[in-house]
Amino acid sequence: MKIAVLGGDGFVGWPTSLHLSDQGHDVHIVDNLSRRWIDTELGVQSLTPMDSIQERTRIWHQETGRRIHFHLIDLARDYEVLKSWLAAERPDAIVHFAEQRAAPYSMKSDRHKNYTVNNNVNATHNLLNAMVEIGLDAHLVHLGTMGVYGYSTIGAAIPEGYLPVGIETMTGETVKQDILYPTNPGSIYHMTKTLDQLLFQFYAKNDSVRITDLHQGIVWGTNTDQTRRHDQLVNRFDYDGDYGTVLNRFLIQAAIGYPITVHGVGGQTRAFIHIQDSVRCIELALNNPPAKGDKVKIFNQMTETHRVRDLAEMVARIAGGMVAYLPNPRKEAAENDLVVKNDQFRALGLNPITLEEGLLSEVMDVAKKYAYRVDRSRIPAVSAWTKDIAPTLEHDPEGKRLKSVS
Repeated sequence: MKIAVLGGDGFVGWPTSLHLSDQGHDVHIVDNLSRRWIDTELGVQSLTPMDSIQERTRIWHQETGRRIHFHLIDLARDYEVLKSWLAAERPDAIVHFAEQRAAPYSMKSDRHKNYTVNNNVNATHNLLNAMVEIGLDAHLVHLGTMGVYGYSTIGAAIPEGYLPVGIETMTGETVKQDILYPTNPGSIYHMTKTLDQLLFQFYAKNDSVRITDLHQGIVWGTNTDQTRRHDQLVNRFDYDGDYGTVLNRFLIQAAIGYPITVHGVGGQTRAFIHIQDSVRCIELALNNPPAKGDKVKIFNQMTETHRVRDLAEMVARIAGGMVAYLPNPRKEAAENDLVVKNDQFRALGLNPITLEEGLLSEVMDVAKKYAYRVDRSRIPAVSAWTKDIAPTLEHDPEGKRLKSVS
């Protein structure tokens, strides 16, 4: 297939592009490179050295003989350019990663909230609008988040997108209907993914757009089979308080002798997936599209759940680190359970990679190799969910702040 990977320069987009190219697909990355500009804004860099997208694709061609094409387009702002590109290229499938992906970044300030809403919602709607306008019957696969469900404890497994309900009619009969599982987003970022869901429902119903929405858990790991082929193909590795995902952050903290920082009591249960499984799930979704006129196909793209404090203690045992419990910048329940169904991917043949010491050690080896690139001042998570929370946060977990002499 000819596949457009929107946001293909990002943490999941890049290894997905390599994986699909390795499968023989004609891959086109469409990206505005905004994630690189955000690094500049935050004064931080990927732990792993990242070459330009042009150099990365050149190395891929050198190593494999396969070409990945790059197109610089801002989906949220350049609607006419996007529409013209889609009309000219007419991809068979579109993988949509082109959204600001960090919950903490989306809560940093009013400006960051506005940016996240404008970028994410406009990008999704511009894409759907353009597909309909030019009559493009491509399968759209979108990377969403488990966070649309929220993390409340209800004592039942979260289904894959839809909840069967019974509604009592005026005559007293019960009518069965599938509705979207009630959303409970915990950040502006998660809220935009919730809005994406509604846009998908409308365009599938109104215009028969074929859509698969992947509600993904937290991604851990850094390398895939393809990124290991050459040092310059390495995936990005975020460790800062805004973009670093929780398990990866624990692993780098342990690797450099930094306190393993748990926020609150660590009772938050989260869903996880290894980066290799993430790209494999996207391939499986692409190979199993819904039919034209079907409702949106929704998968829970996760492989296991863990409580945050349990992960911290596990990393501490492996690496000999120290766990530090700090004030929580998020407005969330101190404890929650999380039971999630992921039957569809398992039925399609996914054999999940689970947390094992060998894989954790591999990530730590990467962290140690590039530890010289770490800016320790960027590690603390200090983007507060509310103004009341902000003054309570710990900006110096290592206790290295200079103390004034009285």
